[in-house]
Amino acid sequence: MAETKVRSRWVMANGVKTHYSEAGGDGKTIVMLHGGGHGSSGLSGMGGLMAELANDYVMYAPDSVGGYGLTDPYAPTPRGLLNRVSHTRDFVDALCLDKFTIMGNSQGAWAAAQYAIENPDKIEKVILVSSLTIGQAIGLDQRPTDAMKALQGYDGTREAMKKMLEGLIVDKSRITDELIDRRQAAATRPGGIESMDRFLKASGAIRKNPLLAMQLDMKTTLPALAKAIPTIFIWGEQDPFALPETGKGVEKAIPDIKFHWVSQAGHQVQTDKPQEVAAIIRNFVGK
Repeated sequence: MAETKVRSRWVMANGVKTHYSEAGGDGKTIVMLHGGGHGSSGLSGMGGLMAELANDYVMYAPDSVGGYGLTDPYAPTPRGLLNRVSHTRDFVDALCLDKFTIMGNSQGAWAAAQYAIENPDKIEKVILVSSLTIGQAIGLDQRPTDAMKALQGYDGTREAMKKMLEGLIVDKSRITDELIDRRQAAATRPGGIESMDRFLKASGAIRKNPLLAMQLDMKTTLPALAKAIPTIFIWGEQDPFALPETGKGVEKAIPDIKFHWVSQAGHQVQTDKPQEVAAIIRNFVGK
């Protein structure tokens, strides 16, 4: 498989044993943040794209705290989604990365944007991919979807994992047994489901707290980021989770972010169309 170009690595990030995927060996650096959902990880979310770009860039895709991938499931996440940002900071510092492009999909797109907002001196460019979390952060509402219900309804079974992936990826040939089994193993490892439950509960509590919820809001900060640092959004035209109408709303609200709409692609655009997304990134990031 193409993903054999992607290497498995470990690092201690401020005391958290963190697993990450690495690819490439020369060129500019890109840090890639995977989306949410049980069993998600750097490899499961970004592996195909990393393999496509392995000859062009050096890429790092950490498994987030919160029960994701192989990273320590017992790492505390009392601030939920906000802990994804602090963990990204700790990960970047552990690898001694000085300047890089940051990329994120879905929930990871919010974390990538927030990291860039807080650490603009480290960021060259920002790449965001299909993100309902960002839509919500700028005040957009979206009706519930079947894909959303499948993600929220994961019950620990392999069949539920397959159903969840079918709500994220349009090209069903990309939903291989290997991908299902990898995410299922990550989701159900000791401490995994409990860690995700704590992470989601903490994220929900922050949204209900008027003062803490301000830290999730991007109505002013994301437009300011887009004016200061080159930023693009990549969105799947057939996204059943973060609906295209939500993407159109983000596009209208923040005109300084250039949008790339990818046909026959769902929520994980980079999984459905790795070659097309790789071409967009090469053109945007350059050599």
